[in-house]
Amino acid sequence: MFVPLVSVLLPVYNGEPYLAAALESILRQDYQRLDVIAIDDGSTDRSLDILQRYRQADGRLRIVSRENRGLIATLNEGMTMAQGELIARMDADDIAYPTRFSRQIALFRERPELAISGTGVDRLIGNRLVRGTPNPLHQSADWHVLSMFYTVFMHSTVMYNRNVIPADMLTYDASYVHAEDFDLFRRITRTFPAAMIDDSLVAYRVHDESVTNKHKRPMRRTHLTIAAENLELESLIDDPDALHAIGAAVTPDTVRRVADCLRSIEAKIAGPAPALPSYEEGLMCFFYFLYQLIADEKQPQLTHQFLTQTGKWHTIRRRERYGLRAAAYAPWCSRIWSDASLRLDALARYKQSVPARSVPSLQGLA
Repeated sequence: MFVPLVSVLLPVYNGEPYLAAALESILRQDYQRLDVIAIDDGSTDRSLDILQRYRQADGRLRIVSRENRGLIATLNEGMTMAQGELIARMDADDIAYPTRFSRQIALFRERPELAISGTGVDRLIGNRLVRGTPNPLHQSADWHVLSMFYTVFMHSTVMYNRNVIPADMLTYDASYVHAEDFDLFRRITRTFPAAMIDDSLVAYRVHDESVTNKHKRPMRRTHLTIAAENLELESLIDDPDALHAIGAAVTPDTVRRVADCLRSIEAKIAGPAPALPSYEEGLMCFFYFLYQLIADEKQPQLTHQFLTQTGKWHTIRRRERYGLRAAAYAPWCSRIWSDASLRLDALARYKQSVPARSVPSLQGLA
C-alpha cells in the first residue's frame, strides 16, 4: 500500500507553555511517516530550546528559527518547505489525538479527488475538556456555500492534498490578516471538493493568549471583508459596504444597515423555491457572528435593535431574550445581566466537561 509522506506545518511564536504537548501529540501519532516543519517566528521565550530538545530525540522534526515576520509569512514559508503529498496544519497550543493523521489519510485514500479535509474538535479549557458534537449537515454540506459565510474548518485540523490543489493556490494571502484561513478555504472549496470528519480528532485549547482572543476585532473586520466579497460575487448582497461599516463601528445606523442586509440575503436565497440547507446554515452562522460582534459592544439597545430588525429573537437563548429586553429599557441592568450570563455559561461548560486527565489521548499532555 502506498504510504504518503505527511508534512506537518507548525508555526511557533512564544509557545512555551503548550508547545511540548503539541509536539508530543504530533510525534506520537499512529501514522509515522511524517515531515514536521516547526518555524520559530522570533520567539522571545524558551520555544526554540523546546524545539531543539525534541529534534535531538526525533529526526522527523525540522526547525527554522529567525526574526519575527508574522503568521502569514511563516505559514507560506512552511508551505514552500513541505515535501509531503499531504500537508497537515497544527497549532503550537493544540493537541492532536493519536489517530488524527491516519483517519484523514484514510479519507483521502477513499476519496482521492478531495482537496482538503477538516475534523471536529474538543475544547480544552484549563484542565477540563468539553466534548465537541457533530453537525449532521456536514455529511451532505455544500462546502462552497458554507465557506461563503464562515471559516468552515478549524485551522489546526485541516489537511491539504497537494495532488489536487495547484501550488499557486496553496498559499495564504497577506491581504487577509487574522482571517487568512477563511480566505484560503473559500478559494479551495470554490473549485475543489472538501470533506469533514465529524469525530473530534484535535483538542483546541481555549486561553486568553490565543491568536483568536488577542486579535478578535481585526479578525472580525477581515472576516466581514471576505464575506462581503463572497456574497457580492454570488450577487447575494445589495449593500456590501454595510458589512465594512459595522466592522468599523457599531452604531444605530450600521446596525440598521446590516440588519437590512441580512433580510435581503435571506430573501434572495429563498427565491421561488425553498433554500438549500447549506445556504440556510451558512446564513444562520453569519447571523450569529454579527450578533456576537454587536453584543460584545455591551450596548444592549443596539443588540435589541438588531434582533428586532432581523426578526431573530426566537433564535437566541431564552435567558438572553429576557436579559436583553430588560437591559434595553433599563440600561443599569446590563452589567448585572451580562455578569450573570457569563457565570451561567461557565457553570454549563463545567457540567458538560470532563477532567482532561481522564481522557486517554490527553494523558501526559494536557
